[in-house]
Amino acid sequence: MRLLLLILGLLLAPVAAQAQAAPSPAAALVGLGPQKTERIEAELVPMSQWATPGSTLVVAVRQKIQPGWHTYWRNPGDSGGPTTLDWTLPAGVKAGEIVWPLPERQRLQSLVNYGYSGSVLLPVPIEVPASSPPGQVLALRTQALFMVCSDQMCVPDELPLALDIEVRDGAAPLDPTYGAAIQAVLAEAPRPAPIQARIALRDGRLTLSAAGGPLAGADIGRAHFFPFQGGIIDHAADQTATRGDQGLTLSLAPGRGTRDGVTGPVSGVLATDAGAWEITAESGPALAGTTGRAISGEAGERPAPGSAPAATGLIQAALLALLGGLILNLMPCVFPILAMKAAALSASAHETRVARRDGLLFLAGVLATFLVLAGALLALRAGGQAVGWGFQLQSPAVVAGLSLLMLATALNLSGVFDIGGSLQGAGRLSHVSGGAGAFLTGVLAVVVAAPCTAPFMAVALGAALVMPWPAALLVFLMLGLGLALPYVAVSLSPGLLRRFPRPGPWMERLRRLLAFPMYGAALWLAWVFARQTGGDALALLFGAGLLLALALWLFGLRQGERAAGRGGWISGGAALLALVLAALAGVAAARAPTVAPGQASEGAALASQPWSPEAVRAAQGQGRPVLVNFTADWCVTCKINEGAALSSPRLAEAIAATNAVYLVGDWTRRDDAIARELERHGRSGVPLYLVYPAGGGEPRILPQLLTDGLVIDSLQEAAR
Repeated sequence: MRLLLLILGLLLAPVAAQAQAAPSPAAALVGLGPQKTERIEAELVPMSQWATPGSTLVVAVRQKIQPGWHTYWRNPGDSGGPTTLDWTLPAGVKAGEIVWPLPERQRLQSLVNYGYSGSVLLPVPIEVPASSPPGQVLALRTQALFMVCSDQMCVPDELPLALDIEVRDGAAPLDPTYGAAIQAVLAEAPRPAPIQARIALRDGRLTLSAAGGPLAGADIGRAHFFPFQGGIIDHAADQTATRGDQGLTLSLAPGRGTRDGVTGPVSGVLATDAGAWEITAESGPALAGTTGRAISGEAGERPAPGSAPAATGLIQAALLALLGGLILNLMPCVFPILAMKAAALSASAHETRVARRDGLLFLAGVLATFLVLAGALLALRAGGQAVGWGFQLQSPAVVAGLSLLMLATALNLSGVFDIGGSLQGAGRLSHVSGGAGAFLTGVLAVVVAAPCTAPFMAVALGAALVMPWPAALLVFLMLGLGLALPYVAVSLSPGLLRRFPRPGPWMERLRRLLAFPMYGAALWLAWVFARQTGGDALALLFGAGLLLALALWLFGLRQGERAAGRGGWISGGAALLALVLAALAGVAAARAPTVAPGQASEGAALASQPWSPEAVRAAQGQGRPVLVNFTADWCVTCKINEGAALSSPRLAEAIAATNAVYLVGDWTRRDDAIARELERHGRSGVPLYLVYPAGGGEPRILPQLLTDGLVIDSLQEAAR
């Protein structure tokens, strides 16, 4: 899969505008010219040959989309994202919103998207100040972000677009190349009209009625409603319509946001064969005169180019996820769990049936947990939340809970208490009902693997998050299969199992030894919690940990008393009381006031500044290369890179020699801006390392495992 490799770096070409006395179009405007990727060509083009003081100039983003790909309308439908423009304009000049042409309905298997294919013009009004003197050249600049998708994958392409246009007196004629085409788009674009509209949920369907204005008495044969917001209707469902003397009534399938009723106004475009208009429907019963003869509820649905079912992109993402899951076994955050599973495998190595059962249950625990995490992630993103892989560790409450869970696991391995009473079950998180421990260890393996992102994972998960949900879940399951595969393969291989040493006293010593990685994991999570919250909350978490340890010691004492034939009621009651106090302290820690976001990067080896898109543009505007590090305190891979490659004295010297700027985007706590930037580069989590060239343009994406030499070479190349 070439999701990231297709995002090529573009260098801004020098733009020069020379004011000429003769009214030549070439003298009036100069553009950066078409900017291209393998999927789309775009440029900024004018409707008129020059700008007039105090007028509204219209420019358009021209898209030429390659066959098999498409971009999106303001409401993308079931997947994708709209084109966005980030303007840099002269003082006093203001850009309006995009004037969206009517979109195509693009059916992709079970989904329907709203967007464009082939060539499209997106007009934008630009307000020119009345104080602009004739002869001034207006430098119009924008960073255009296109979500360009096929039926196999989506790629966020960002292109720098530019147009220099001269200010002159007098009415400006149309631009000879694109003026008439832009004018036609504006004439046909949906516009507000004096149309009354009502919408209500009735018998499981939304009834949208519209009357008055251009609809009254109109001979309309087709109609369709395009809402401005997602979740209002089921985009893939059929729409039926009837026509009366005063207007139309459409029957729509409700979306996730209206299944329980309509609570507020609903805005969108009512498209008909007689024209298209922007309407706002208030909640209420159908209007009179809008029913009667049935008409078509479809307004020209077109299948997206290249949308025939194809599995190539899904297969590529699934294979990358499988490979990433395999490599995830080598990441430091998974070591404690793998050590526990190795010990458990040794215990059952000479019992083929037990080993096979434990291997399959471990796989089931891994896959079930991945399904839960993936479902939560996809549901949050579908609801408009900017989240990615490892999102649960952005919650201090989750981190605190995991820290206490790791402490409990370590105390179990140290023999403070036992679940199930079998010391020969070394390495099992629990020995409850035999194989339940293997299942729970699979759950724990996924939980502790969340802070790590292995190579190939980022590409696969970034693609999964823009796929339909069944395909996305398949990618996550392949990631889980890769994580569990080594252990499962050994547990199902009798020849390999026979090579394991037989159980003996050495297993008890190994169990005690394996407790220390879990103590380390508990301390590390406590450190992450402190970075997210502060000293007061950390003190409460330490208190919760102390009370939990006391509760588990008392529980172990009760186990010993009952084994000796005594009741153990006092120790059991004391254990329960300590456990309740530990829970209260843990809740208090999770609810303690938190530190401001972004403080987790303090103390870094290299002098850094907080990341923002403005900081990147400012540095490039000064002719300086930019190194961006998107990181989080709970990301083990990030910390390894920062402790090795990014703390190298050689790198510090290279940053000084190239006059580079080092920016850090801290994702320890939730930050929607960072989440969107990760998504823009096809990633769903950290780490992400970018090197921007000094002269402007798109960044180079560095590998997830860094060396200082690789970073130095990238900075030196970016500085040229």
